Amino acid sequence: MDFLDIFLTVGFWAATVRMATPLIFGTLGELICERAGVLNLGIEGIMTMGAMVAWMWVYQGGDLWTGILVAALLGAAIGILHSGFSVYMGLSQHVTGIGITLLSMSLSYFSFRMLLPGISTPPKITPFAPWPVPGLSEIPVIGEALFTQTPLTYLAFLAIPAVAWLLYRTPIGLAVRTVGENPMAVEAQGINVFHLRTGAVAVGSALMAVGGAFLTVSVFDAFYFDMVNGRGWISIALVIFASWHPGKALLGALLFAAFDALQIRVQQASDIAIPYQFFLMMPYVMSILALIVMSRRAAYPKALLTPFRRGER
Repeated sequence: MDFLDIFLTVGFWAATVRMATPLIFGTLGELICERAGVLNLGIEGIMTMGAMVAWMWVYQGGDLWTGILVAALLGAAIGILHSGFSVYMGLSQHVTGIGITLLSMSLSYFSFRMLLPGISTPPKITPFAPWPVPGLSEIPVIGEALFTQTPLTYLAFLAIPAVAWLLYRTPIGLAVRTVGENPMAVEAQGINVFHLRTGAVAVGSALMAVGGAFLTVSVFDAFYFDMVNGRGWISIALVIFASWHPGKALLGALLFAAFDALQIRVQQASDIAIPYQFFLMMPYVMSILALIVMSRRAAYPKALLTPFRRGER
């Protein structure tokens, strides 16, 4: 297959949209946390936990949508735990986040082994089926790529304007953005900074868990170790790429997903004699270059990583 022919195939663009979905959820979740002044490095573990819990719920006979809800609630609970250390106790957000990632990943693997001892091959479930949108799915190329996806993909794309509206058109969104810039100003208005930041981290962590759940109940139909494969860390980078704006987060997620979909197809080209490791690293290298370009003019929240202590200036 010619290199340029890849971009002309419907499968490439459909795969790009599908692979961007967990990144959209993860990036939006991290963006909400950081807008409130909290860097959530627990995202990789939270996505892993969401993937395992949603899959296990369905495997044990539960409903797919209920599995998504359970994953979101557990993600929110882990976010509250994160806030207990980083917001209320004022501990290092870096150390707390890494600890949450290690705890969540280890607990996911331990739970999997305890509930399914002796399993060597991950059992399969019946995942979400694609939902073609009547009328729109019949549009050539665009219809197949955008409107023949699973419902969680549609939900991810709807979440972008929803988060943008919440942050920029509602009083609670203004409070979240302000607490990430000047928490003392929020405190002066009689709003509890600790509660506000905890709520933002809980909501953001719930979105991260849904992003992980997408992998097991919408794509792979099974749970296996390391399946998140760095998507959480990429989401953190995409927040910077997006300059903390939801609309740009979509662009960053699609860009990385396109690089990832491209490397898979280039690997499959029989006439290219290049080690496959080169193609595996290609999306990350290109994303780093894009991140360098965009981050030079990025304006981060001024109170990010700064713990709030009532009465201090």
